[in-house]
Amino acid sequence: MPLCRTAALSLGLALGATALAATPIPIPPAPKAPVRPVVNDYFGTRVVDPYRWMETPDSPELAAWMKAQNARTRAVLADIPGRAALQKEVAKDDSARTRVGGVVRAGDGWFYLKRAPGQSLYALDERAGGVERVLVDPNRMSQDGTHYAIGYFAPSFDGRFVAYSLASGGSEEDTLHVLDVRTAKPLPEAITRVDGDSGFDPVAWRPDGRSFFYYRQRKLGPQDPPSAKFLKSRAYLHFLGRRPTGDGDQAVFGFGLDPRVPFSKDQDALVVTRPGSAYAFGLQTKNEDQTVITGLYVARLKEVGRLPHPWKRVTGPHDGIQGFDVCGSTLFLLSHENAPRLKIVSTSLRHPDFARAKVVVPDSAMVIKDLVAAKDGLYVRLLDGGMGRVERMLYAGAAPSIVKLPFEGTAMGLTGDATRPGVVFGLESWTRSPRWLAYSPAAQKLTRLGLVPPSPLDFSNIESIEVNATSYDGTLVPLSIVLKKGTKLDGENPTLLIGYGAYGIDFDPYFLAAYLPWLQRGGILAFAHIRGGGEYGEGWHEAGMKLKKLNTVFDFIYCGQYLVQHRYTSPKRLSGWGTSAGGITIGGAITWRPRLFAAAIDDVGMTDTLRFETTPNGPPNVVEIGSVSTPAGFHGLYAMSAYAHVRDGVPYPAVLLITGANDPRVAPWIVAKMAARLQAATSSGKPVLLRVSYDAGHGIGSTRKQMDSQLADIFSFLLWRLGVPPFAGGPPLAR
Repeated sequence: MPLCRTAALSLGLALGATALAATPIPIPPAPKAPVRPVVNDYFGTRVVDPYRWMETPDSPELAAWMKAQNARTRAVLADIPGRAALQKEVAKDDSARTRVGGVVRAGDGWFYLKRAPGQSLYALDERAGGVERVLVDPNRMSQDGTHYAIGYFAPSFDGRFVAYSLASGGSEEDTLHVLDVRTAKPLPEAITRVDGDSGFDPVAWRPDGRSFFYYRQRKLGPQDPPSAKFLKSRAYLHFLGRRPTGDGDQAVFGFGLDPRVPFSKDQDALVVTRPGSAYAFGLQTKNEDQTVITGLYVARLKEVGRLPHPWKRVTGPHDGIQGFDVCGSTLFLLSHENAPRLKIVSTSLRHPDFARAKVVVPDSAMVIKDLVAAKDGLYVRLLDGGMGRVERMLYAGAAPSIVKLPFEGTAMGLTGDATRPGVVFGLESWTRSPRWLAYSPAAQKLTRLGLVPPSPLDFSNIESIEVNATSYDGTLVPLSIVLKKGTKLDGENPTLLIGYGAYGIDFDPYFLAAYLPWLQRGGILAFAHIRGGGEYGEGWHEAGMKLKKLNTVFDFIYCGQYLVQHRYTSPKRLSGWGTSAGGITIGGAITWRPRLFAAAIDDVGMTDTLRFETTPNGPPNVVEIGSVSTPAGFHGLYAMSAYAHVRDGVPYPAVLLITGANDPRVAPWIVAKMAARLQAATSSGKPVLLRVSYDAGHGIGSTRKQMDSQLADIFSFLLWRLGVPPFAGGPPLAR
């Protein structure tokens, strides 16, 4: 429901606010949330939760409060002078470029996701013989205001069929479909609960091209709690044309199937295949922890599906396996066992023995991120001081050779297989638009695939600088700074510090097309490569997990201090942004050091970690952040919970909190509770706004228009609160 406002203000909104408009009328105060304290005793520590009542997702009271908050937020953002023009710029810059991802070769064709200029969503395309065609186009599927997005795709090895998923409204509730590539007609398959966020493709084709393995969540019963959604998973075998819903398909790997293959309830179960290999690989992963394969099993493909189950264990939970590939009967394993920046070892699939595996690529100063076993040799993707590298190593054991890249940046999406020589990968940087490159070992050179035309955007006056900030304990934290050339370091520049720091995920350089309006207005972007990420390998990740999670928060704070001390900005011009698990980062930063930041963005943020475990996505994340079921786990979660550490009467910065009503990862009530607590506690008089999207979730599967609108809101809010004309003339809030 729209928030009641005066007729004069409503008229002003209808006419549109501009930099020349009269002084905006103050926005009414935020709708107050009822305080109904609930006290929990965690191993002798009493924690008061004033908004526990919000944890009922279908609560009409919560829905009404969030709608009133959202209406107020939308009115405030719409009243900011300059916002409309900025959104046009963001949309123009974002829509001017082509985006391509997930490039895979199968048969004689290339398959990939592509969003062409002007398109709202990624379509599934195929290019064969130099001719490109669209196979699945979600841009044509919107119904009754609800949009659909592709979550994943997997072509059969011969390229005849392609499996793909669709989910509505950003829900990530994927349904698996299959398309006949020759006719471009869908098959009857429609299998629900085939989640694509396990870190590996949920669909693995068999060599016959008419059957595949797939990972599926179990169907919850009426007595199952929502937190059981991702538990007790299994992998199944499906034949095209049989049982199109998947119900009745044979389970071949997973929870409770075979006592010789023990599964804990929180392990994902996947089966992976490789082109040209006679083997299938059974993977156990710890749900959301995509960096470690806790169990790797192998079996001959032709035997999978027979009883007794044919799986033979290769590695276990203490072997630190983070990836693998195969060529012939040789298995290559990426491991962090006694190798913080990882190593590659090999063993025979005929008699696998990890304990006696041969070291192929030793641990070094560079972090090994990925490997591909191609027909001609082993290709390795590395991270060297934040920049991507690709090396090639012959199977005969010669010294590795470096694949010379056209510029420094992020090498992404390394793909290839043992049936073909060479590899394909993408390359981009903060200021260089993406390109997809194919390496030919015969010619020993890279060629552009021509999938992505160069961006028309002019970044010639933008530069990036790589520095190190010293954290509280002396640790050097990489910090990437992107700004206009010649920017004067006088402490007056509006600056946005962005950080994540979780799951061992790197904050690699990416092309900042949609961020150009911020940069052209004199804004600085800074990316903090804080502990918890993977920039320096598994050791860097582990240094920001569980009881060490505050390292992530303090690293971010000290990166902010670096920017202030070196005169890039000042506290009145510094803002911060954290998304998802980055909500721990930004939430912790503003509760520990509220006066360091003038404004903050909490985007679908995991700010209430003490209660996160009660949500469907909570148990899968225990491996990363811990559990309240143990004293140590509680103390770690309590320390990192921004919500639990909001204090009455503290002058908090201006905060824009963002959520999607269909978010399956961070429940919307988590963001709502943080908004209510900050609004009630802050003494600064600065706005705390809650923005809700009702046809979106965690941001995955959002339309281009949704993303552009959200980015325009974020930039406008920050430029308003950082005092940048004309945005500085935005609406005052009633006290």
